[in-house]
Amino acid sequence: MLDIGVLGPFQVTCRGVPVAPTAAKPRKVLALLALSPDRFVSVDSLMEELWEERQPRSAATTLQTYILHLRGLIAAALAAGPEGAGPAGVDAKGVLVTKPGGYLLHTYGGRVDVREYEARAAAGHRAMGADDFGAAADEFRAALALWQGRALIDVQTGPRLTAEALHLEESRLTLLGRRIEADLRLGRHHEVLAELAGLCTEYPLDETFHGQYMAALCRAGRRGRALEIYSRLRLSMKRELGLEPSPAVARLQHTILRGGPGIDWEPVAGSWAAGPQLLRAG
Repeated sequence: MLDIGVLGPFQVTCRGVPVAPTAAKPRKVLALLALSPDRFVSVDSLMEELWEERQPRSAATTLQTYILHLRGLIAAALAAGPEGAGPAGVDAKGVLVTKPGGYLLHTYGGRVDVREYEARAAAGHRAMGADDFGAAADEFRAALALWQGRALIDVQTGPRLTAEALHLEESRLTLLGRRIEADLRLGRHHEVLAELAGLCTEYPLDETFHGQYMAALCRAGRRGRALEIYSRLRLSMKRELGLEPSPAVARLQHTILRGGPGIDWEPVAGSWAAGPQLLRAG
């Protein structure tokens, strides 16, 4: 009955009727609840998101006002939505539920894009573990297709929502690397060259994408270009982080220099440690 989308513009619909408010603070409240659908969210978490450490004396009353506003939007949607589009007899308090010390947003089995994304991603990881790279690539591609832009792109995020959005972005980038890995294992190195060129420009300090690009270039017979990509990565890392590329990337470069026949790439563990905002170009 309650459908939620956070992988791009923020959307919540009740029986097909939009209920996400436009005002910044009530929108934050609904977004934080929507990121934990059917799970308890504490008042303290909501307060921190809204005001951080500068909570006014009226914070509790103001939060209750936002909750009432959201329930009003939900009630209107329940009245306007088509009959049969959800459980009978459910009112706004049954959708946005008050619990001791917090609230819960009840979806009643509605569509949640993050849940679909996580299910597809898990299926892809299982397929990778079984060496079924074709199925893995398909599942990862389907998971990534659920994204319509940066998570919560149209929400003014506070500390908790910012952390959640960053976590989702890190997950997306990791999954993208896994999908490319599956494609490389299927021999699709020519198909991913242009994509990897763009990703290495967008994330000039990311070792996973650079290593994959080097491997794909070498398999396509472009060893010289692969070595150029390594040199560019090394220069960027020394300039920006004061670090050398990881041993995994260095081994790949040495293999290319020796002209080894078996060029492969293992993703670098912890390659997102600095966070995508730091790794992104500009």
